[in-house]
Amino acid sequence: MKLYGVPLSVHTRKVILAARLKGIPLESEIVIPVVPGNPPSNWRDLSPTGLIPAIEDDGFRLADSTAIVCYLERKQPKPALLAADDKEYAAALALDAWAGSQLFRGVIHPLFHNQIVGPKIRNVPGDQAAIETARSKAAPEAFGYLESLGPEVFLVGNKLTIADLAVVSNLIVFHYLGYRIGPQFPKLDSYFRRHISSPALRTALTEETPFANQMGLDCSFIR
Repeated sequence: MKLYGVPLSVHTRKVILAARLKGIPLESEIVIPVVPGNPPSNWRDLSPTGLIPAIEDDGFRLADSTAIVCYLERKQPKPALLAADDKEYAAALALDAWAGSQLFRGVIHPLFHNQIVGPKIRNVPGDQAAIETARSKAAPEAFGYLESLGPEVFLVGNKLTIADLAVVSNLIVFHYLGYRIGPQFPKLDSYFRRHISSPALRTALTEETPFANQMGLDCSFIR
């Protein structure tokens, strides 16, 4: 199975983690859509939206991280990342969708775009107002919601699910950008620390380090 994307991507990391947990080998091709001329010539055939990640598996092509994780779940059901219980299954998918909208679109994307993509890749100034809104308004609102869930080890039920992969992957990029969850959200902070200490994430973070260093990201949260 071939994976197109870059490990630092919130959504690509989610797929990498799911595949690693399930023991599904991936052949990776680095694709960074925000870098002009980087995507392959057939990129729109691989990813109709132009976004990462995308996979190609024996001629089958699929884009969208959630769809890919669900595909991996059908290929290798164990360990399950979607619960057998109907309510937990729905809750995990709902949190995954929430992470893609409120957490990624509201917080991570504007911060990353205006701190990294604009000034460091496209040589245009970042929108400081957008950074401030994401940092001081959207992030506390999102973190407050997660804190209200009382996260300990997992967000849904008593097992790792797609919801954990989605939320933690976003929080990793938040930390790469130099921010921290903060003492006002102690449960969320402990939850995050617990996950980045897990074997799968430790391996993923180690593999990401060269990319993070190349982009001048803050890796000090990784101990």
